[in-house]
Formats: sequence, structure tokens, C-alpha cells
Amino acid sequence: MEKYEDTLIDLISVKQSILKKQKEEQWNHNNSIPVTNTEWYILSLIYGKQPTIPEITQQLGISRQATHKCIKTLDSKGFISTQRVENNKRNKCLNLTPIGEACFLKNQQLKEEIENEIGQKIGHENITLLKELLKRDWI
Repeated sequence: MEKYEDTLIDLISVKQSILKKQKEEQWNHNNSIPVTNTEWYILSLIYGKQPTIPEITQQLGISRQATHKCIKTLDSKGFISTQRVENNKRNKCLNLTPIGEACFLKNQQLKEEIENEIGQKIGHENITLLKELLKRDWI
């Protein structure tokens, strides 16, 4: 039987946690507006789209209240704006503000830098292979 740390699921989970923490710490160290990983995920779901709050909640897999709290925080930071959906008084759609879009793109660049650092350690060809494997439909 494999040790706990040697299973694929656990190895991926551990590396994901380390990378998320590293990215969050680097962002928060170099920028005046701290952003959590959940907030980044919400920004990524909004980027280039105009999703509704229920759509975001469904994709996040967290409670409606938790989603609303994160959205309110992002709004107070000036990253997003909300608009009423036509013909629907209950739902609001979300948009990135120019500041939100600039920060999102800056964060994408940070992720590319971290990926490059990993590529220098394990080889860029291994990064390419790993990404291709993770994109495959195996789950």
C-alpha cells in the first residue's frame, strides 16, 4: 500500500496548496490590496464574461452567503461592479472594473513567473508534459 503522501491525489493536493500559498504571499507582499485565492478564483470566473451571482456560486461550490461576502469584498476593493440583469429583478451580473482587470492580468503574469521558476527546477519540457496530462479527460 502506498504511503499517504505518495498517492496522486495527495501529491497534487499538496503541490496545489503550496503553489496557492506562494502566489497569494507574493501578491500580497508586492501589492497594497490583498486578495485571497477565493477572490482570485471569482475574478477568473468573471474575466471576459458577465456571469450572474448564482452562476458564480454554482462554480465555486460554496454557500450563497459566502459568495455574496466575497463579491461584496471585491466590490469594496474596486475590482468588480454589479448590474441588474434585464428582465430579472433578483439576479445581478458581475463585471471587472478597469482596476480589477489590471490586477487580474498582473496576477496572471505572476502565475507565469512562478511557472517559469518551476520550469527552471524541473525542466520546461516537464511543465509542458504535466500541463498536457492534466488537461486530458481522465477523471
